[in-house]
Amino acid sequence: MPTNRLPSGERTLGGVPVAELAQTYKTPLLVIDVNMLDANVARFTEPAAQLGGIDVAYAGKALLFTALARRFARTPLKLDVCSLGELVTAERAEFPAERIVLHGCAKVPEALAAAATGRVGRIVVDHSDELQALAEQANHARPISILLRVNSGISAHTHEYVRTGGEDSKFGFCLSEIDKAIETSVAAPGLRLVGVHSHIGSQILELSSFVANLNATVDVYARALALGAPMGELNLGGGFGIDETFGDPGLDISAMLAELSALLERECAMRSIPKPRIGLEPGRSVIASAGTSLYRVATVKRQGSRRFAIVDGSMADNPRPALYGAFHPPSLASRRSDAPLVETTICGRSCENDRLVVAPMPEDLRAGDLVTFGITGAYTFSMASNYNRFPRPAVVFAGDGRHHAVVRRENVDDILGRDLDV
Repeated sequence: MPTNRLPSGERTLGGVPVAELAQTYKTPLLVIDVNMLDANVARFTEPAAQLGGIDVAYAGKALLFTALARRFARTPLKLDVCSLGELVTAERAEFPAERIVLHGCAKVPEALAAAATGRVGRIVVDHSDELQALAEQANHARPISILLRVNSGISAHTHEYVRTGGEDSKFGFCLSEIDKAIETSVAAPGLRLVGVHSHIGSQILELSSFVANLNATVDVYARALALGAPMGELNLGGGFGIDETFGDPGLDISAMLAELSALLERECAMRSIPKPRIGLEPGRSVIASAGTSLYRVATVKRQGSRRFAIVDGSMADNPRPALYGAFHPPSLASRRSDAPLVETTICGRSCENDRLVVAPMPEDLRAGDLVTFGITGAYTFSMASNYNRFPRPAVVFAGDGRHHAVVRRENVDDILGRDLDV
């Protein structure tokens, strides 16, 4: 994770001094470095284009707002959405419908209707009840293109809260159910079964997990072809891990894509079937390292042998450390300090023991200092809440020394606006 500082020691984000960002937009604040974001997108799309036959879709659940969707619409990326809110965000950004894929394990009727009326290019079907509901809604004159989500039984070596494959996962058709789902799809005149989908988890750092998942799902793909489905896509999901200290990709993306493509070609040749397009769905690995959270220290104090620094953010704007022990590297950002480093528990201001991180910080850290938490682009703002009725922070794009707000800061009126006076 590059750290750029002025001669004074003040850190810059996207070429903008943190004091300028804090003064302009207040804190807490999420800053997206657009140059780093573009580089992360290119890390996937460029080798995918060179290899051919690979589609890359950004997983909107990691972070999505209108300006971000509009920026991605100008790239080769497709877009995964898993709610009406995410879909309407994409539509407001004029993201092309044919490049939108609808996900979700309990899609509301309105979401199924969106697929039936052509507001998305693909819908990933999670279970038999959903498949039946889609078959009943389908317009035979305009068939719905679907992928069946398969739980391949592959369990990624990652935190149980972000594992989405294996027998303990709620997602997808189990292998014993998939043949019946294929038969139902093929028999429904309003449905076009175009592919198989399987996503095994998040923050995966071993290529072997993706290889095992490919081997399991290509068999399902071949069976669907044999049963007459107009197949053409094998989607291996996302979950590409990153180094949580530096934000670097945990896998060589270019080498991984080449190996998966070659493996699929061999597996298809063995089965004498055409090679499908590979689908991938990175989210965290695209947006996480581009995001930095900016906080102001409210106080530094000691309780027994422990030193605490309390900042003006909290688990309300970043629940990941409390949820599954995520690490976001902190840094004193507003000035230089040559003071010795002291282990410091940085907490938020919510009425919980909302420890954000334990890390060495300068001994002279004090109230008013600005601190940054790195690698917070993914699953921070998107998972933020109004716990303690805290307003959610603003989001800013920064790059080449320029900056502008892309999501305004909430205020108390926003929070109270839904209260009914009864």
